[in-house]
Amino acid sequence: MLDTLATTLVSLIFDMGYLGIFLLMLIESSFIPFPSELVLIPAGFLASKGEMSLILIFIASLLGSMVGSFINYYLAFFVGRAFLIKYGNYFFISNKTLLKMEDFFENHGSISTFSGRLIPGIRQLISIPAGLSKMNIYKFSLYTSLGATSWSIVLIALGYVLGENQDMISNYLKQITFVTIALLSVLIVVYIVKKRKKSL
Repeated sequence: MLDTLATTLVSLIFDMGYLGIFLLMLIESSFIPFPSELVLIPAGFLASKGEMSLILIFIASLLGSMVGSFINYYLAFFVGRAFLIKYGNYFFISNKTLLKMEDFFENHGSISTFSGRLIPGIRQLISIPAGLSKMNIYKFSLYTSLGATSWSIVLIALGYVLGENQDMISNYLKQITFVTIALLSVLIVVYIVKKRKKSL
């Protein structure tokens, strides 16, 4: 089923071009669960064949990710926590997931809008606690764009270099995710230590 979906997405991207990438990444970054690796890895593969531009793929991906993130941010900003607890399931946001996002945001602060974008299961919804806390929109935009940029480059590069080798892509993606989480843990510890020193 996954192979069929991936093949369908490659066809969709080829047919719709950069608009398809933009729309799919918008969906992936909003509250609708959708794996970005099924969008950007095939796009990177098409770029390796000379059928798409790496730069335009990246731009379409970043713009889609940002628009999707703003949807989540402003949804949470305006409707509030009580609404999401009551009606979140209709938007694919369970109470358990909401609490998980809030805990992650509370423990790591505003930088979690960057680090959360790189962690599977968190990156799609990390904008929600930012909106609930009414995080500064400029800071939110900066951290979100940095996180979306980093993740997009990784996936596009995987598709470009490894092409149709699904086994290698799966293996490398797991390794990259593990290394990314390890590096983020170090980054967050350094950030927290510096922040505490400033407050003393």
